[in-house]
Amino acid sequence: MESDKMLRRHRIVTVLSIDGGGVRGLIPGTILAFLEAELQKLDGENARLADYFDVVAGTSTGGLITLMISTPNSSNRPLYAAKDINSFYLEHGPKIFPQGTNGGLWGSVINFMGTVTGPKYDGKYLRSLLQGLLGKTKMHQTLTMVVIPTFDIRLLQPIVFSTHEAKRDISKDALLSDVCISTSAAPTYFPAHYFETKDSQDKVLWSFDLIDGGVAANNPTLVAMNQVTKEIFAKNEEFQHIKNMDCTKYLVISLGTGSAKQENKYSAAMASKWGRLHWLYNGANMPLMAFIQASGDMVDIHASVLFQALHSEKNYLRIEADDLEGNAASVDISTEENMKKLIQIGQELLKKRVSRVNLDKGVYEEVKGEGTNEEALIRFAKLLSDERKARQE
Repeated sequence: MESDKMLRRHRIVTVLSIDGGGVRGLIPGTILAFLEAELQKLDGENARLADYFDVVAGTSTGGLITLMISTPNSSNRPLYAAKDINSFYLEHGPKIFPQGTNGGLWGSVINFMGTVTGPKYDGKYLRSLLQGLLGKTKMHQTLTMVVIPTFDIRLLQPIVFSTHEAKRDISKDALLSDVCISTSAAPTYFPAHYFETKDSQDKVLWSFDLIDGGVAANNPTLVAMNQVTKEIFAKNEEFQHIKNMDCTKYLVISLGTGSAKQENKYSAAMASKWGRLHWLYNGANMPLMAFIQASGDMVDIHASVLFQALHSEKNYLRIEADDLEGNAASVDISTEENMKKLIQIGQELLKKRVSRVNLDKGVYEEVKGEGTNEEALIRFAKLLSDERKARQE
C-alpha cells in the first residue's frame, strides 16, 4: 500500500509560471524568496526552486526570473537563489530603465515623442547584461524544462521556446540571452530583437524577428501546460503518465506582477474620443500596454475553471494583486522608492488570503477556508518536497 501511495504521488507535473511586468518582477521575486526558504526548511539550505518544478515558464520579466533560477552555473546549480532576485532588480533596474527627465511638462513631451520616434529605452544595457549573465548557454542546457513565449512580428505568430523542444530541434536551440532579450522587448519600451540559429557548419537554420512574449501570453500558465501536452504527444517518457490536460495530475503555482484594475482609470466616455495616439499614450500611461493584462486574466479564468471543473482547485494557486496604484502600476518606474514599495506589496500579498478571480466581475475575491497565500505556499512546499523525495526513492 505504501509503495502504491508513493507511485501516485510521483505521478504529478509541477509547474511554476511567472507573468511579465517589467520592474514589477519584484513582486513575484518576493514571493519566490519565501517559497524557496520554506523548501530549505524542509530539505536543507542548498534546495533551489529548479529542483522541484518540472516546468518553469516566464514571460518578459518573468522570463528573466525563470532563467535566473534555471540556468546552470559552473557547478551545474542555478545561477541565482530566489532570495537574490530582488537584489538583482534593485541593482540593475535603474540602469535598465534609466529615469532621466520623467517629470513635469518636459518629461511629458519626451514621453509623448517616444511613442512617435522610437522605443523609450535603447535596451543596450539590458542586452549587455543578459549576454554577460547567460553567456553561451543554450535552451537545451537549462536545469529543468523552461518555457518562454515570444512573438515573431515577421510571421505574426507566437514563438514558444522550450528546453525539451530545443533538444529535439536544433533550430529552436537558441542562446538563452537571445530568448530573454526577445521576450523582454516590450513594444514602445525596447527595440525588437533579431537573431539566427545555426548548425555546426554555420548554416542558418532559423531567423527570428521577435518582440515581447506578453503580446501573446503575458501569463504563460496555459502555455506551460500546453508544452507538457506536446511532450506527451512527442512520447517523452518523463510525462507519459499524464493524459492531455488532466488537471488532477498538475500542481501549479502562477505568479502575477500586479495590475491597477481597481483604479478605474478609463471609461467608455473617455475612450470614445481617443485617436490612435491616445491609445498609445494617455498622460503618463499607455492604455494598449495595460490591456495586455486582459489576456493574462483570460488565462487565469480558463485555468481556474479547468481546475474547479475537475475538483482540483487546490492544485492551482494564483497569487496576484489587482489593486496597484500610481507608480507601482508602472512597468518602468525604477526609483528606489518605487522598487521598495513593490517589495512591500509582495510582502503584503503573502499575508493576504488566497483569492480566485470572480468570473463575472473580473476581480479577485477571498476563498474561505484556504488561509493566506503564505499558508498556501507552505502547503505547496510540503507537496513539492514530498514529490521530490518520492522520485529520489
